[in-house]
Parts: sequence; C-alpha cells; structure tokens
Amino acid sequence: MDRLYTMSIFLAVVDEGGFAPAARKLRISPPVVTRAVTELEETMGVRLLTRTTRVVRVTDVGARYAADCRRILADVADSEQAAAGTHEQPRGKLVITSSVLFGAMYVTPVVTEYLRRYPDTEVECRFVDRVVNMMDEGIDVAVRLGHLPDSSYQAVRVGQVRQVVCGSPAYLDARGIPLTPGELAGHDIVLASPVTASTEWRFESERQSVVVRVRPRLVSTSNDAVITAVVGGFGLTRLISYMVAPHLAAGRLKTVLAQYESAPMPVNVVHHEGRRSTPKVRAFIDLAVAMLRVEGAFN
Repeated sequence: MDRLYTMSIFLAVVDEGGFAPAARKLRISPPVVTRAVTELEETMGVRLLTRTTRVVRVTDVGARYAADCRRILADVADSEQAAAGTHEQPRGKLVITSSVLFGAMYVTPVVTEYLRRYPDTEVECRFVDRVVNMMDEGIDVAVRLGHLPDSSYQAVRVGQVRQVVCGSPAYLDARGIPLTPGELAGHDIVLASPVTASTEWRFESERQSVVVRVRPRLVSTSNDAVITAVVGGFGLTRLISYMVAPHLAAGRLKTVLAQYESAPMPVNVVHHEGRRSTPKVRAFIDLAVAMLRVEGAFN
C-alpha cells in the first residue's frame, strides 16, 4: 500500500481505539485496516499496537510513530494547499489548543466565527491545562499565556493578564480588606491548584519579592469551583485576571493587594513558522489576533 495511506489508517486505529471503528470511520473493510497495520509493523520490524480480544493499545514505539505520522500528514496537506496558491479559500482541518477555561471563554468564539466564515474548514479544539508539544501532537495554532521559552515558534502578542487576589464584596465587608500580603494569614483562603499549586504566594514590593505562606481552607482542582466559592462569599483566592473578568466587571468580585501584583504575563497566538503560509492557518491567526486584541479582559 501507499505509505501515506497506511499512515492514515494506522492513525485512525489509534484515534478510534480499534480496527473495526477505524474501518467504519474510513469506510473501508476491517481486513484492509488489519493488513495496513501489519504491513507497517513488518516493514519497520517493531510492534506498534498490542491487540487483545477486547482492546487495542498503542505501544511506546507506536505512540512516537503516531506523533510522527500526524506531523508528516499535516505537512503534506499544508504543502498541497500552499502549492495550490496563497489566495485559495481556507479548507481542511485545523487543530487548536489552549488552557481549558481560557479556551472556553475566549478561543471558542474565535473558532465558531472562523467556521462561519470558512464553510470548507473544520476545527478540533484541545483545551487542556498542560503545555502541549505542538509539533508532536499535530497542533496548528496555540493560544498561550506566559513567556515562550522555545524560539522555534512564531508568536503574535494579543494582550496580557495578571495574577490577582480577589474576594466578594460581602466577604470583604465582613472580614476586612488586607492591606499587605502578610494580612492574608487572617483570612480564609481558597486555593485553585491549576493556577497556584504552591501555598507560598509571591508578591512584588518596591522591586523586591515578598513570599507569604497561606493556609487554604479549601483546595480545588477546578477553577470554576473556586470561582463559585469565592463569588458566594467564602474567602479570598488568587487567579489569573481573565478568569474572573466578568465577575469583576459586574461587581461580584473585587481585587485586593493590587499594588503587590507581579509583572503581567503576555497572551500570544503561537504557530509554527512553516505553517503560517497555509490558507487555513493564516486565516485563523488573522481572525484570532483581531478578535482577541479587542477583548477587554486582557487588554
């Protein structure tokens, strides 16, 4: 079989979790799927998949090969689109990543507008609270918060965010407003572990760092749960400003210790330089930059 075709079949097995589901997705017979994977394994002399009567699992070698297949197939598709002409209408699948809450609040509106404008496109959103390896996981565009250590990516800055300490007006009226980081010891603290896993909170004071150890009464892995608790009047929390922007604007939350905040973190639209020229990626980046730069939550 054609090697690119067998790669696409292998990826379908990995993504669908089995030979029969992959065959249904590709609309081919199960024996064709089995033969394609067997051909790959025999050619390379390695086991890519572990089969049992109930489940198909990817081996470590198979997982690495699947990442390579995604990258190769994506590059081939991009090259074909580029060769067709830079003015071609965007088409094909785009894979986007961002953190969970940021993606839900700000990236999703960009995605839906993109899909409305370009009917020949489709988008897969991978919203996860971890740093994704864009190359290995076949990501076209990422929206990331914070400084980018890897210079192999191209980044377009669209704004900035801050870490803020906040609480509800009712809580602050009842317990008082802390005027220095040290006064947090007298307050109920709600800790959002995806944002601040450590109980040592760092602040900036007169160009010096101030570290305060807090004792949280509530810890949650869900940023939404933390926001619900604090809006409901229980304690103070530390979150990234965009997460609570609607509540701050509506007066449901107020920030404290603003004069001790650390330097803002940039918000960037990130992509591989080589893929910037494809119509689907170029159109998404242009739209994302335009929409995110007017978003008041981080500008």
